[in-house]
Amino acid sequence: MPCDTKLKPRQTISERAKEIRTVVDVLSKGLAAGRIKVKIGPQGAIAFEGLTETERDGVTDNCAYRRLLSTGSPTALAAIQRAEQMAGRTVDRRTVAIGAHSHDGGATWHAHKG
Repeated sequence: MPCDTKLKPRQTISERAKEIRTVVDVLSKGLAAGRIKVKIGPQGAIAFEGLTETERDGVTDNCAYRRLLSTGSPTALAAIQRAEQMAGRTVDRRTVAIGAHSHDGGATWHAHKG
């Protein structure tokens, strides 16, 4: 996963992978409890409102979403499905793959050109 390779100084890939698992666990529990809300952008991007910068630990919404799909609790996945229904659109995996995202919990959306 691309976010596995965004290492902190002197950090191993396995240490980063463990951090990502921790972030996704916090996200999953927050979604299940209703503390964290899912936002679906008009182009199908996803953002998690309520996941603090400290909790996020440098993990992007896109990375967390991809990991959540493969390991998340059914309750957390149901929260994403409810957000999709309320938005009237699904998360577009191609949009997620190209990196469309929000830095402000879903108020604005963009993709970095690089």
